Amino acid sequence: MINKKIKVAIADDHTLLRSALSKLISSYDNYVILFEAENGFDVKLKITQHAVPDIILLDVNMPGMDGFETVQWLHKNYPQIKVLALSMFSDEKIIIRMLRLGAKGYVLKNIDPEELKTALDSVMKKDFYLPEYISGKIISGLNKDGDDAERQSIFLTEKEKEFLHLVCSELTYKDIALKLNLSPRTIDDYRNALFEKFDVKSRIGLAIYAIKKGFVVV
Repeated sequence: MINKKIKVAIADDHTLLRSALSKLISSYDNYVILFEAENGFDVKLKITQHAVPDIILLDVNMPGMDGFETVQWLHKNYPQIKVLALSMFSDEKIIIRMLRLGAKGYVLKNIDPEELKTALDSVMKKDFYLPEYISGKIISGLNKDGDDAERQSIFLTEKEKEFLHLVCSELTYKDIALKLNLSPRTIDDYRNALFEKFDVKSRIGLAIYAIKKGFVVV
């Protein structure tokens, strides 16, 4: 049986970089480039013409319609498309904003080819990717505005706390179920209960909220 190729779109205003990324990603097993775009308007045009990728490598800073606007539009209109943010900047405010708007991960433009492959694989299989140097910046930024009162007002069971710590790791939900010796359905129940308690809709949202409010200290 032939594996279905993962369709990738690249959105970046630098033609040379787009071309280099396209060649690199095309060399990875199971990946194929669906289209290239120079900004968010170009992404919208090509997607509405029925070229819907599985994942978009999205530059944060683009003229016209930037990465922030684009990921917000994608999250609202095509939530099934996974967005991996790409940038030259490692400012925690930019990273956190992109993740909150719907990006599944964030990488810098100076990463090596092996890490890019790891990032794409992780976003597709685990629904998120943050390298250690990015995770540290996020934790630093979020810890600046923790809220003890709000944390104390939300009650979590011991199992929910344990689950929450594991959600902030790179383990898949299946791995978490095995580690906690629970069924996948029970893990889904924990996840959905915490989504409701924290008023979030994604694993990244859950992890960001948990770290920001001090439920998880990394």
